[in-house]
Amino acid sequence: MILQLPYCTCGVVLGALVIAAPVLAQHPAPSVKPIEADATIEQMHAAVSNIRAGRRLTPKQWPGGARVAVCVSFDVDNETLWRQTPLPVPLSEGEYGALEGLPRILALLDRLNIPASFYIPTMSAALHPQMITDILKPGRNEIGVHGWVHEQPSTFGNAVKEERLLNDAIEYLTKAIGKRPRGFRAPSWDMSPFTLELIRKAGFAYDSSMMAMDQPYELLSNGKPSGLTELPVNWIADDFPYYEPQASGSLPSPDAVFEIYKGEFDGAYKEGGMFILTMHPHITGHRSRIAVLERLVAYMKAKPDVWFATLEQVAAYVNEQSREVK
Repeated sequence: MILQLPYCTCGVVLGALVIAAPVLAQHPAPSVKPIEADATIEQMHAAVSNIRAGRRLTPKQWPGGARVAVCVSFDVDNETLWRQTPLPVPLSEGEYGALEGLPRILALLDRLNIPASFYIPTMSAALHPQMITDILKPGRNEIGVHGWVHEQPSTFGNAVKEERLLNDAIEYLTKAIGKRPRGFRAPSWDMSPFTLELIRKAGFAYDSSMMAMDQPYELLSNGKPSGLTELPVNWIADDFPYYEPQASGSLPSPDAVFEIYKGEFDGAYKEGGMFILTMHPHITGHRSRIAVLERLVAYMKAKPDVWFATLEQVAAYVNEQSREVK
């Protein structure tokens, strides 16, 4: 996942470190009406009701009595990030993810013997089909749907077009990986008012695009339980805001990013919850940055009762436990 939108930057200087606070720019969403300043309470409820957080689904304990579930995930966007301005130099930055970043990441996962979830836009997979083979070779990784060409569905205003692209992406990945993908992560973490019903109709086991909680929860669709499990993401545990100049500037030292990730994991460990880390091969796959990932995983592995799993494995366990509670 990478947001392809411009940012407004409000810089805060802390010692020698410049922290750029990103303010998301708004893009047109044809099917969504703005919430006016004089909106009524009823209008506010209606405006937010499309997708909301439902019941919490965190199990009493994780498999094997683990205290915390850790999911390492990668959005393998590569060249699709620059589809609207496909110029040679930025495209080469995306190509780096396939040629250097991903092999480096897969080698690290092999050394540490942990699984990971990979979300791939169809066009990214089509440009580099060897990625699918390499990701699946260890037999412990998951591949999920991440759009057709890293599109932003909320800009369509068209459920038919969105469903066609979704189904095309599912069909391509099903053939490429030999089974139907179980997980969906919206490209750019961008959903339209139609997205939830479309991914529920498509039969996904879980979504990983929303941010209402730190733990697994059920998504509500216009106030009613959807039956779809959300494994939430957040910007704090994503590499893009820290490392990518497009996000209004990058941190000068990966060590600072390590401390942020470590703090998020420590909080999840203390609470007995879940920690999902979202990264990109063309960003974290650089040498100084992947060293931080290796250091972080080593730190987490040194803790007792940590379950490293794919999001598909977490969703399967959460869904099973949820059925037993009912």
